Amino acid sequence: MEHENSLILLVTDCNPQSQLFMDYIAEQLDCQITAVSPHDSVDNLENDSILVLLDADHVDESSMQQWHGRASERQSMILAAFNLRDEDHAADVLASLHLQGVFYRRDSLQLICKGIGALLEGDLWMSRSLMTRLIEFYRRQQLNAYRPVCGLTHRELEIIGLLGSGASNTEIADKLFVSEHTVKSHLYNIFRKIKVHNRIQAMNWARQNLGAPPPTHQKSSRR
Repeated sequence: MEHENSLILLVTDCNPQSQLFMDYIAEQLDCQITAVSPHDSVDNLENDSILVLLDADHVDESSMQQWHGRASERQSMILAAFNLRDEDHAADVLASLHLQGVFYRRDSLQLICKGIGALLEGDLWMSRSLMTRLIEFYRRQQLNAYRPVCGLTHRELEIIGLLGSGASNTEIADKLFVSEHTVKSHLYNIFRKIKVHNRIQAMNWARQNLGAPPPTHQKSSRR
């Protein structure tokens, strides 16, 4: 099936191997594909559908969170990850990111193309066993929603919720109309209350205990 107005963004370390990968996908799926580094800006994209493929071998957790934040603000953007080691690795990543698709290192190029095609059609691409683990994770989140949240104030809950979406201190300050100094002070108190030492730990705590917005672009799993 043709996807002429679809764009695939391959977020990776650009090299000859990634170029061969891109050439194969473009030929098989008849769609636009381009590689960007993890920290590149991707403004002014007007494609009907944008599939972001995060290379787990080259994109660190902080960069993944930034891409997650971009995808949550743009309805046309679909988020997936590839080069995952195994299902346990995929489950760990899904605990902090809303991905519509996952691809493993062992997956063939033909299978990856099939999965990309499904994602561009609006379907999920992950195994039934992984979906079961994901559902169980969300059930635990719902149970945690009824538990005390460590004495956090309403403002602190707002801030850690934004932090969990991948927002920077500057972005949090802009959204809440406060100074960055105020945000830093709140974060210090939040870290102390929830007993974490850095932003990544706080993001993971937020997802485990406060939940996150539901993923979009979902129909069904074909894998």
